[in-house]
Amino acid sequence: MSLTKIGMAAKTAAMYLNCMDVSKKNEGLFAAAQALLDGEKEILIANQADVSRAENIGMNPALIDRLMLNHQRIQDMSDGLLQVAALEDPVGEVLSMKKRPNGLLIGKKRVPLGVIGIIYEARPNVTADAFGLCFKTGNAVILKGGSDAIDSNKAIVKCLQDGLRKAHIQETALQLITDTNREMTRRLMQMNEYVDVLIPRGGAGLIRTVVENSTVPVIETGTGNCHIYVDETADLSMALDILLNAKTQRIGVCNACESLLVHKSLAEEFLPVLWTALKEKHVEVRADEYSCRLVPEFSKASEADWGKEYLDYILSLKLVGSLDEAIAHINRYNTGHSESIITKDYEHAQRFLNEVDAAAVYVNASTRFTDGNEFGFGAEIGISTQKLHARGPMGLESLTTTKYIIYGNGQIRG
Repeated sequence: MSLTKIGMAAKTAAMYLNCMDVSKKNEGLFAAAQALLDGEKEILIANQADVSRAENIGMNPALIDRLMLNHQRIQDMSDGLLQVAALEDPVGEVLSMKKRPNGLLIGKKRVPLGVIGIIYEARPNVTADAFGLCFKTGNAVILKGGSDAIDSNKAIVKCLQDGLRKAHIQETALQLITDTNREMTRRLMQMNEYVDVLIPRGGAGLIRTVVENSTVPVIETGTGNCHIYVDETADLSMALDILLNAKTQRIGVCNACESLLVHKSLAEEFLPVLWTALKEKHVEVRADEYSCRLVPEFSKASEADWGKEYLDYILSLKLVGSLDEAIAHINRYNTGHSESIITKDYEHAQRFLNEVDAAAVYVNASTRFTDGNEFGFGAEIGISTQKLHARGPMGLESLTTTKYIIYGNGQIRG
């Protein structure tokens, strides 16, 4: 199909979905979830083709990990759709209803956005997650994945559409642009006639390109230069456990810790212990000058390291003299994603929560929890790091807007 035909089909599907009741939506999600399991063999064959191409061109191992599917990840995609089905449908909720002096009843109601375009890179699980969330909220979705995952995405979309057909639902509720030419991405960003909002998911380059070139409104999902600050009162055993989880549990994700700040008073005690733990995980540490003198195995950090999302076994480390210095450093170099303080001081915790500018701010916990499922939203469409419309993990409510509904009995304005 041409891009124009895809847009027209999506617009028609959006009107169809807008009138669909929640039981029918859930029926479609159940059928799509089962179709993923039924099509596992075909999905894995397609994914292996993508992974083999990625390995042949020397793709970063962290990105290959994002790309790779296996039985458990397909099961997780299917379970994600079932979780979305179990969530309350926000569409149709009346948020307020007030009577004016002239007798008009004016209410605000939650409604779908319409047609959502999602541009993303080598994350085939996004294909199923995006479909589930958009479908539950009555939105038609046009997917434009990267060329690295094209075979996987085709196989997943085929299964999802098979499920919709079995549930007697228009399969054009979900469409994939299979032409991997970048010109198609540019044209999608200009389709104001058919697309109501664009959501980019991927690296800084992709997000910047969409934000700078799209004429369709964009919900910006951000990269994650996430910090952990070990305060002078921190439990160092807790701090080490949290850091290891946030840095090494899964390196190629946006909520992984990339930058560590440590209060100077802890340096001599904590840094050698930190290095012993990190070297077992093969993590390179790029640190300030004093830290390098304490632990010669650290490499010297550059200015660029303070603001970098590595998505690799690399961590930047800087010593700070106060909570004020830590907050100032984080607010200068962070990407507005997730930040954490490890502390026993209640006042320090409250100041960190109040003064750090990010979508998710933690006390004594790993940044890895910034995730729709962990927050109880089911699957997520992305982590929004902007401040308009949506911020943080974007669940069902983030994919809706509102309209005013007004009841009258003949009123005219004088």
